[in-house]
Amino acid sequence: MDKYFKHKYDDLFNPTLKALKKLGGSGAVSEIEEEVAQILNLSEDAINEIHRESTTKLTYRLAWARNYLKRYGLVENSSRGVWMLTDAGQKTTEVNQEKVKRVVVKKDKEERLSKQSDSNSKPELHDTTEEIEGFSWQDRLIETMKKIQPDQFERLCQRLLRELGFVNVEVTGRTNDGGIDGKGMIRLGGVLSFHVVFQAKRYQGSVSSSVIRDFRGAMSGRADKGLIMTTGSYTREAKKEAQRDGATPIDLIDGNDFAEKLKELKLGVSIELVEEVKIKTDWFKNI
Repeated sequence: MDKYFKHKYDDLFNPTLKALKKLGGSGAVSEIEEEVAQILNLSEDAINEIHRESTTKLTYRLAWARNYLKRYGLVENSSRGVWMLTDAGQKTTEVNQEKVKRVVVKKDKEERLSKQSDSNSKPELHDTTEEIEGFSWQDRLIETMKKIQPDQFERLCQRLLRELGFVNVEVTGRTNDGGIDGKGMIRLGGVLSFHVVFQAKRYQGSVSSSVIRDFRGAMSGRADKGLIMTTGSYTREAKKEAQRDGATPIDLIDGNDFAEKLKELKLGVSIELVEEVKIKTDWFKNI
């Protein structure tokens, strides 16, 4: 039941189009979310309300909205996660929600029926969109991470940072250290080196801005940058605090980002390609 975030995914069709236009025709997911939040004048509680694990309702339903608009031909996305308006999208100021849903569902049905081989077991549209499907395995991976021992999770974070190019990564494991769980060094281009301290939080729900401020206070004078990794999510205010002007920047990795990195590096994750055999009936007719 929705306590704060009342908008259904189709309520977000037009705000998404408007957000992309305000962003100049393209934008990253985080930019689109921020614009939609402002367009709808959402409260902090509505923005931060969790759908499942580290995914907010705003994030989840906006993903649905983008995928429907993509199937409708108004937006497209690159492999780098940037969404943009198509030519048709540039010319569209507003859509009829029911028409979009009707056209997309019809298109999905036609595509499934065209695949005569094993068509009855083909998943519905709601299971085939890549972005939505990602939330399912991410949830399972996050749940797995939350079940391991605290020291195992710290070692996982240490391994992840090493795989990402950090060197001299140490897990301090000291208590009363302002939330600092470890440190390391990252070198850019083989020339510039930055000392980084990190915090690893196995967390249910959202990390607040106060955690960011406390961590920044603890890292003062000890590192060039800070990094917080969590199995949960971050509130909107926490994200703003992490990149506040004039303050030492802190990078944030939430549960979904964490899962994506593990997948990219194949750490505890394997990717299996399912073989699909298609029968060429016309070939047999013409033999």
